[in-house]
Amino acid sequence: MTSAHDTTLIEKIGHHMMKGIYLDLTRYFVAAGLMALVLLVFKHWADNRRIQNRRAQRGDYAREVLSSLRTVLVFATTTISVLVMREYGIIRFKLDGAGLGLIAVQFAIMVVAHDAYFYWMHRALHHKHLFRATHLHHHKSRTPTPWTAYSFASWEAVTEALFMPLFLLATSMMGIAYAGWAVLFFLWHMIFRNVMAHAGVELFPAGWTDTKWTDWVSTTTHHDLHHQAGGYNFGFYFTWWDRWMGTEHPQYKERFRAAAKPLRIASKPAEAV
Repeated sequence: MTSAHDTTLIEKIGHHMMKGIYLDLTRYFVAAGLMALVLLVFKHWADNRRIQNRRAQRGDYAREVLSSLRTVLVFATTTISVLVMREYGIIRFKLDGAGLGLIAVQFAIMVVAHDAYFYWMHRALHHKHLFRATHLHHHKSRTPTPWTAYSFASWEAVTEALFMPLFLLATSMMGIAYAGWAVLFFLWHMIFRNVMAHAGVELFPAGWTDTKWTDWVSTTTHHDLHHQAGGYNFGFYFTWWDRWMGTEHPQYKERFRAAAKPLRIASKPAEAV
């Protein structure tokens, strides 16, 4: 016989599951859909900055969207685990009471931590004993599209999703109650950067890789080369780890310059005198 406590717990888990599905499904379709719309509306600009000559096919889009729905379910399960652990006091994060400065600092820490996690997790998935079962599905998208962002096999989706509970567990053990707004901003930042990395069109301005003030932020070409070459460019937001570990594609800057063409406005022909 199910007790009232068990019924309440089941109801809470069901409620959290629906919240998780809604959040991740919304993030995926809003970010990927907006990027696809931008590339369609500014088609001439996008075609001029396309990184590969090859185009994704209808089957690629279908595979990416369908497998992304599976990823949403995995990510929603992670959301459940975080919210349930919060209710039991295992994970600490607060939904209000944090100032803008604290939110900004915690957001930055989470981004840097996730970049490190992603680099080493990503390299591990490329190991010959793990690649076929985990990361091969994502690499079926040889020419990435905005819809590639969540196109993972189940095991890769799990490893991608593990960052959030692990990070919040670690900060909670250090006595830090993370701000809910910092987590929310991080989740939206992550999906938009993910979609940008898979856009297939160079979104960053010409000259981005030629100055020390910006070349540490990874570009669309940076990740696109990973889909082409496989053994290079494992980083997510930044180029730090690839440069420190010697895994940056040797032609990265050259390929970026070829794709990141400056915007040119056609001049009107001179009127005859």
